[in-house]
Parts: sequence; C-alpha cells; structure tokens
Amino acid sequence: MNRLLTITYGSWLEFCHNSKSTMRLISAFTAAAIPVLLGSLPTSLCAAEPGVALAIIYDSSGSMRETVRDREGRSSPKYLIGNRALAAVADQVQAFATPKTGAAPREVHAGLFIFQGSGARAVVPFGPLDSAAIKNWAAKFNQPNGSTPLGNAMQAGHDAVMKSPLPRKHVLVITDGENTAGPNPAAVLPRLGRSAGQDRPGVSFHFVAFDVDAKVFAPIKKLGATVVSASDEQQLNSQLGYILQEKILLEEEEPKKN
Repeated sequence: MNRLLTITYGSWLEFCHNSKSTMRLISAFTAAAIPVLLGSLPTSLCAAEPGVALAIIYDSSGSMRETVRDREGRSSPKYLIGNRALAAVADQVQAFATPKTGAAPREVHAGLFIFQGSGARAVVPFGPLDSAAIKNWAAKFNQPNGSTPLGNAMQAGHDAVMKSPLPRKHVLVITDGENTAGPNPAAVLPRLGRSAGQDRPGVSFHFVAFDVDAKVFAPIKKLGATVVSASDEQQLNSQLGYILQEKILLEEEEPKKN
C-alpha cells in the first residue's frame, strides 16, 4: 500500500525539481501542507516549475550607430553603450540564478534576439541561462544595421518564453526607436495577451526607450507593458536595473494572469 505523506508547498517544489533523479524531500519554508500518495504523485502539479523565462530583444538597427553620452561623459555610439548594458543584464540574471547565500539555484531560461529584416533572430538560442554566451555576443557585436521591427520581434520573444515550463514569463526590449517594419507593437500586444489562455501564465513586456521619447510607447504602456526611458549610459543601466530587480527577478512574483 502506498504510504501517505504530508508535504508543504516548498517541499513540493523541491520534489518537482528533483523527481527525475531522486525522491528526496527537503524541509519546507511555508506552512500550507497538502497530502499526497508517495508513488502516485500527479504529474500535472509539476507542470509549472518555479523560475523565470526571459527573452531579451536587443535593438541592432542602424540608428544604434548614433552617439549619446557614455559613463565618462563623452559621446559614444549607442551600440557600444548598449553592449555594456547587455553584459551587465547577463551578470544580474546570473547572480539571481546562483545566489551566494547557500540557497538552492534558481531556474532561469533565457535567450537573446536581435532584429533581422522585418523580424527577429536568436543570437543566443532560448534555453537554460547561458550568461557567458550573452556576454560573448555583446563583446563582439559591432555592426548595427537595418530597420526596427518591434512588433514581430515581440512575437518572437513571446513565442520563445511560452515554450518554457517556467511560470514567470518576461520579454525585455531594449530599443532606441519606434517601429519601422512589420506590425506595430500596439497591434501585436493584445493578440499576444489573448494567446495565453486561462490555464497558462501570460507574458509581461518591458520596454527601455533608449535615446527616444518614452511617449512613443504610450499605446503599449496603456496595454500593460512597462515603459521607461534612458538618454545616456548611466540612465540606461539604472533603468535596466530597476526593471530586472522590481519587475522580472522578484522572488515572490505571482505569475501574470490574462
């Protein structure tokens, strides 16, 4: 006969994470307990693992060759400033995934997308976080060109994170201009919200308007997207830090419902 156990929510998360390799249950951090039959655990309860799925859309259009004030107060191409900021984002996400306090690692899926033609392509494929790959790409990128297909890029980022089993799904867009190719973001966002469905967590969108008036993105802000602006390197790093720490990497964040 199966043995009846009582495990708490925290233990259940650990079981879901380790069930393929071990049946070890650890002590939990919450008080809400649920009874389960050992050996007859419903797999549906493990379907949504704790963690963050993040698609980063980085503006690689020709306007990123233009200059703004860098951290030293000198004029510098926006793509060089953006590259450094992107590497800092990778470091912050890696720090979240591997806390130094002795706590268990946090699961993060991530991918990096840039513009290509009227759409987007992945330069770091979406999957388990590879911060070194993101930083390596950022260190080498030096050929911004082409248009700004924000709507289609949003679609690409959305589709990537929706394939992840992790419940906290985010798309971070770093861009210096308004949409110039393909559908407008304000037309795309409502459709993406409807695609989540009642039984699947939705996707949160976050825009950093770099050297462009944030009012350009007022329509998507009204639709629920986070929109902040940055005019130079210092502000760019500050705003990205704000979005990461206050919007994306929140330890107690609830999955978004649509």
